Amino acid sequence: MSQQAEPAVGTPPAPGPKQTDGRTAERPLVLRLLARPEVGVFLGALAVLVFFLIAAPSVRQGSSMATVLYQSSTIGIMALPVALLMIGGEFDLSSGVAVITSALTASMLSYQLTMNIWVGVIVALVVSLAIGAFNGWMVVRTGLPSFLVTLGTFLILQGVNLAVTKLITGNVATDDISNMDGFDQARKIFASSFDVGGVQVKITVVWWLVFAAIATWVLLRTKYGNWIFAVGGNKDSARAVGVPVNFTKITLFMTVGFGAWFIGMHQLFSFNTVQSGEGVGQELIYIAAAVIGGCLLTGGNGSAIGPVFGAFMFGMVNQGIVYAGWNPDWFKAFLGVMLLGAVMINLWVQRTATRR
Repeated sequence: MSQQAEPAVGTPPAPGPKQTDGRTAERPLVLRLLARPEVGVFLGALAVLVFFLIAAPSVRQGSSMATVLYQSSTIGIMALPVALLMIGGEFDLSSGVAVITSALTASMLSYQLTMNIWVGVIVALVVSLAIGAFNGWMVVRTGLPSFLVTLGTFLILQGVNLAVTKLITGNVATDDISNMDGFDQARKIFASSFDVGGVQVKITVVWWLVFAAIATWVLLRTKYGNWIFAVGGNKDSARAVGVPVNFTKITLFMTVGFGAWFIGMHQLFSFNTVQSGEGVGQELIYIAAAVIGGCLLTGGNGSAIGPVFGAFMFGMVNQGIVYAGWNPDWFKAFLGVMLLGAVMINLWVQRTATRR
């Protein structure tokens, strides 16, 4: 009789560490946190805050911190749309002078035509959005780098701001609009203050946090946020999968225009008049705040929270130097050191987070 072979019984594997490949291995929590672009700048902002709390005791006062937050908000409101644009793979060198263009438009139109100030505010919004749309359209239609396109816009606006203001007002500054109809209502929205525990806090701080929350929601919870990351990472691949690349880029430039309008209105209703030669150099501050916040110049990476901390670092250093009694001429030197340090830290964070 032939014997029937019995089925083989598998021997269970010897106990030991679970074998995984580099694709499925879960990285430690620390490395996953470091992969977030805003973690490095948060630690940097915390370090700057602690440093000035020690070096300048007056920073510990509520009024001093309110001033720091105000300075940070005026940078941070513009740094947010600039950061979104950088995530989308572009940047705007005209954002600083565009702020002044917006304020000049609202002021001169309302004053010279003796109209309600809200007419000038609305027209200024249209002009700011048009400038952003023009920048975006030129970039997508010509294929030129946004550096060149917005550098041209920067020079155009700088010249127009000064020449038109002198032509209309006979001076380099606009006339005082504080007695015009609608001024008080507009001031409440763009440049008012409110009391918190006996400390006056500027309304721009609230707007800054609101805009940051909206930008974060857009990036992380909407289809448009996915489009921003996609066109910044690789626009050709994004276009191949149906992402409207041209629409995304143009609207991102228009978002920068909206930010320029808002800050322009704040400056106008804070000081009642505008100097036509201001704004030059501010575009570098906005870009630097976004870079310090973890946004890459190459696009495709970043967040909305990172530039919030980046702007706070700028405001803290700006006011901390004053409260510490140091020579304010060193401010730009400190900013340069902060920028280089942030870039190096971001590079180290990315390499550490991606290392297996």
